[in-house]
Amino acid sequence: MAGYRRQLYRDDAVVLRVQKLGESDRIITLFTRRHGRLRAVARGVRRTSSRFGARLEPFGHVDLQLAGDPKGNQGSSLHTVSQVEAIELYGKRFLGDYPRYTAASAIAETAERLTPVEREPSLRLFQLTLGAMKSLARGDHATTLVLDAYLLRGMAFAGWAPALSACAVCGEPGRHRAFSVPAGGAVCPDCRPPGAAHPAPTTLALMSALTTGDWAYADAADNGVRRECSGLVAAHLQWHLERALRSLPLVDRGGPATGAVPPPDGAGPGVVPPRAGSGPAAAGVNREMTE
Repeated sequence: MAGYRRQLYRDDAVVLRVQKLGESDRIITLFTRRHGRLRAVARGVRRTSSRFGARLEPFGHVDLQLAGDPKGNQGSSLHTVSQVEAIELYGKRFLGDYPRYTAASAIAETAERLTPVEREPSLRLFQLTLGAMKSLARGDHATTLVLDAYLLRGMAFAGWAPALSACAVCGEPGRHRAFSVPAGGAVCPDCRPPGAAHPAPTTLALMSALTTGDWAYADAADNGVRRECSGLVAAHLQWHLERALRSLPLVDRGGPATGAVPPPDGAGPGVVPPRAGSGPAAAGVNREMTE
């Protein structure tokens, strides 16, 4: 637009992803507190002389000055980063820790998938994302518990929370034994569809504890229950997203691969896949987050 001058505005953000642009620039995907998810060009950050290249790495919490229309009504959809101040660079703490790095990658990818519309504020999801990064960095709880709690609460914000205290089909209250991802969660015997899983009661109790923040119960859960919980959570999320998350299969859960759901009536290996897509090779996380 002729005569248009780009506005300058400030916001704080979690860095979700970075991609190469040209020889020395990067496109940074940001989840901001007041303006939702947006993308911005950081010019020259790949040069060794860059003043703020190290501050714009995945998982960091930063304060930025951006040039562009915050409402997206004028000019390019890409903003420009003009100033960056580090608040807390959590990514530095994860580099030598594979479980925490892959969990943070899954959180960042989920945050991006749950914000499909750019510049649409989502303060609760931003605070949840930032809180998950802080918890991973502090090591307050097992990484898989932090990740699954984030996924469950993020799905609740999106309106996809699995039914755990009542039947997902008829609403009959109670802790039901069967769990069906397509039906929306736990189901009673009358509504149980073919192929529904039969997780242990403690698995559904763990999912409820992670949703409500009962960390005393969650921390006491054994590894087998945690793995079964992770499988149900991953399957439920990817069903509603209608695509697989690239980073979830790489998360170190200390056991069988994520996404496996117990088969009905002991009928053999059971998996509830997402509606479309499947995870790539392990190299995909690094490529997705840093290129």
